[in-house]
Amino acid sequence: MTPTFPQRLFGAHAAIFLAAAAAFAVVLFVPAVLNDGDTYWHIAAGRWMLDNASVLRIDPFSYTFAGHRWQTHEWLAECAMALAYMGAGWSGVVLLFAVAAALTAGLLAYHLARKLSGLTLALTLLLGLSCAAGSLLARPHLLALPLLELWTAGLLIAREKSRAPSWLLLPVMALWANLHASFLLGLGLVFVFALEAVLEEADYAAALRRWGIFIALSLLAAMLTPYGFAGLIFPFKLAAMPSLYLIGEWQPTDFRQLQPLAIAVGAALYALLTRGARIKPLRVLLLLGLLYLALIQVRHHMLVGIIGALILAEPLAQGEPAEKSRLSWSASAALMLLLAVLGGVRLMMPIVRGDGASTPASAFAHVPEELAKAPVLNDYAFGGYLIFNGVRPYIDSRAELYGEKFLAHYARLVSPDKQALGETLDKYKVRWTIFTAGNPAVGAMDATAGWHRLYADRWAVVHVRDGEP
Repeated sequence: MTPTFPQRLFGAHAAIFLAAAAAFAVVLFVPAVLNDGDTYWHIAAGRWMLDNASVLRIDPFSYTFAGHRWQTHEWLAECAMALAYMGAGWSGVVLLFAVAAALTAGLLAYHLARKLSGLTLALTLLLGLSCAAGSLLARPHLLALPLLELWTAGLLIAREKSRAPSWLLLPVMALWANLHASFLLGLGLVFVFALEAVLEEADYAAALRRWGIFIALSLLAAMLTPYGFAGLIFPFKLAAMPSLYLIGEWQPTDFRQLQPLAIAVGAALYALLTRGARIKPLRVLLLLGLLYLALIQVRHHMLVGIIGALILAEPLAQGEPAEKSRLSWSASAALMLLLAVLGGVRLMMPIVRGDGASTPASAFAHVPEELAKAPVLNDYAFGGYLIFNGVRPYIDSRAELYGEKFLAHYARLVSPDKQALGETLDKYKVRWTIFTAGNPAVGAMDATAGWHRLYADRWAVVHVRDGEP
C-alpha cells in the first residue's frame, strides 16, 4: 500500500526524530523546569552521599528531625543530580533531565509507530506527551519516566506475542526501584497483564507459570536497593498520609483551567467511538484506574499520558501497516548531532538562579550569616533552598520524614493559628522566619509582639525578633 501524504509527513522516522528533539529543547530552554524547590534538597542529598560514600539513612539537614531515620528511596537519582550540578552547575542539571525527556518522547514515538501512522500517530504522541508536560520538573520522577515507558511497552509486546515479558526488563525494574517510588506502579502493571494472559490464553496454566516466574523475578529486582523489602512498602506508607493533600502535586485536578488531560481524554473517546474500536476489559479497567488517580492527584497526569497512549495504540490503529518504528543510521546521526549542538548551547549559557516561587534569593541574602545559623521557621516551599544553602530548616518537602502529626501542626500554625504559631516560636527558640509573601503566616508575624520585618519583596518576607540585627 502506498503511504498517503499524512503518513509520509508524520511517519515513524519523523515522529521519533521530532519528539526526541522537541522534548530535549523544551527542557533545556524553558525556565519552569527548575521551578520546584525539591530540586535543591535532592542535589544536597546526592552531594552528601557522594562526599560520604554512603547512602543516607538518617536526616542530616533539618534541626527539627536531625538524626531521625530517613529512607532516601531516590538515592540514585539524587547522586546523578548532584554529579550533574557539580560538573556543570544548573545547566548540567537541566541537561540531565533534558536527556531523560528526550528518551521518554523518543521511546514513546518508537513504540506508538509500531501500530500507528500519519495524523493518528502524531496526535496520539502529542496528546500523550502533553499530559506529562506538567511533570517536566528537575526531580527524580522525570529520570524514571523513560523506564516507565520501556516497562509498559515491554509488557504490551509480551501480551501481543503471547509470551512472558523479556528478562531484559528486569534490570529496568532494578534501576527504576533505585530512582523513584513509581516502580510500584510497574509491578502493578505486571499483575494486570498476567491476569489478562491467564484469562485469554488457551493454555492458562502455561501462561500462569510464565508470568508467575516473571512476577517473582520482578519483585526480587525491585528489592535490589539499599532498603530491600522496606523499599517495597515505602510507597504505600507515603500514599497513606492524609496530610499529602496540602501539597500541590497531591491535590485533585482543577478543571477550572483547561487541562491537557481533558483534551486527551476527549480526543481518545471521540476516536474510539467513531472507529468502533474495542479495548480488552482489563485494559479498560486499568485506564479507568489511572484516570481516577489523575483526577484525585494532579501528579498522575503523566501516567495517563504515557501508559494510556501505549494501551490505546492498538485499538486506534485502522488496520493499515505502520512503518518500521526505527530511525535510519543517517537520521540517528542527525538527531545525535542536533542534541549535541543544543546541549552545547545550553552549557555555553550558564543558568543563574534568581528569585522565584521556591528561590528566595534576595530575601535570604539580607539575613546576616550568624542569624542564618539560628533556628528558623520557614515556608514549606523554601525548605529545599535553605538546605541547599547550608541552613537547617524547620520543615521541607520530605513528608515521609516529618510525619502526619508534624505536618498537620505546621498546617495549623500557617493557617494561621496564632496560638500554635506562638508555641512553635517559643518551643524551638526561633530567631527568624521566612515565608512566601502570600503565606497567611506573614500577617500573623506582623502582629506578633517582639517581632519585626527585616526584609520583604514579592517573593518572600523575613521577620526577626526585636533586638536581632
